[in-house]
Amino acid sequence: MTDAAAKPVVQDGLAFERPLIDLQTKIAELQKLSAGSHLELSGEIELLEERLRRQTAEVYAQLSPWERVNVARHADRPMTSDYIQLMLDDFVELHGDRVFGDDRAIVTGLASMGPHRFLLVGHRKGKTVKDRLACNFGCAHPEGYRKALQKMRLAEKMRLPIVSFINTPGAYPGIGAEERGQAGAIARNILDMFEIKVPIVALVIGEGGSGGALGIGVGDRVGMLENSYYSVISPEGCAAILWKSGDKAPEAADALKLTSKDLQRLGLVDKVIEEPLGGAHRDPKGAVERVKLQLGAWLEELTKLSVEELLAQRYRKFRGMGTPLGSPLPGA
Repeated sequence: MTDAAAKPVVQDGLAFERPLIDLQTKIAELQKLSAGSHLELSGEIELLEERLRRQTAEVYAQLSPWERVNVARHADRPMTSDYIQLMLDDFVELHGDRVFGDDRAIVTGLASMGPHRFLLVGHRKGKTVKDRLACNFGCAHPEGYRKALQKMRLAEKMRLPIVSFINTPGAYPGIGAEERGQAGAIARNILDMFEIKVPIVALVIGEGGSGGALGIGVGDRVGMLENSYYSVISPEGCAAILWKSGDKAPEAADALKLTSKDLQRLGLVDKVIEEPLGGAHRDPKGAVERVKLQLGAWLEELTKLSVEELLAQRYRKFRGMGTPLGSPLPGA
């Protein structure tokens, strides 16, 4: 059975997935009937599966920016914790910022993946309601960004590459976070990541919202999963500012040019990683495997560069962002 029919979509799935859910329900009913009787229904099941594959491809090829935002937020979409479990051979978590505390919204640790050894930094949203509350739904405090930078400096001393998984609607906006220097912590991360003398790979695996994403988003290679988004602000936040209404979020999503295709065209990301048919939430293991292959290729490529080449390329890359295909600006 292929990706489209391999994993049933929950019954309260996204609105545009309802026709796909109906088809999957029919397939499941026929499979159950065939298993519990002597009826030969394989032909009908194969026809429905082919129809499901075709319809899934058509639906996902025509998604609006707002619908892609909702796919990026899907509860079954693989998160940083899933990549740690399914992609890595070994992982040793590192805690704390040595100043205030250990922010659970950002996870850091020493990782191994086949022949590659690196520091993993990523946003952590949590799976259960309790975990999500403890992680502030992936919205990090300043101590989280300080922890990330401190561990990146450790990786630099150990001459280990850095892999960053971005999945946050934005940095935590609470009063306590502002009092502890939220903006300054993010700004310090962005500035210092340009000077770190080891390869950095950043990948948006779900939501890439505002400074919360940029705080761990400076990299020699920046990629996105096909149905993720990367934006200066969430669609709801943009709609609240411009139209004073959250109902305008779909219009805001369209105006923000936040989809992977838009960002690749503008030169803001180097590569868009295709997801399994119907999105990463339908086949998490397949999505993780595709990410693993791309990360391996990037690490293999970047570790061959000298420190001077690495830092020069990193500077030119971000200097040229926003121009067609990321071409350098005059005088860059």
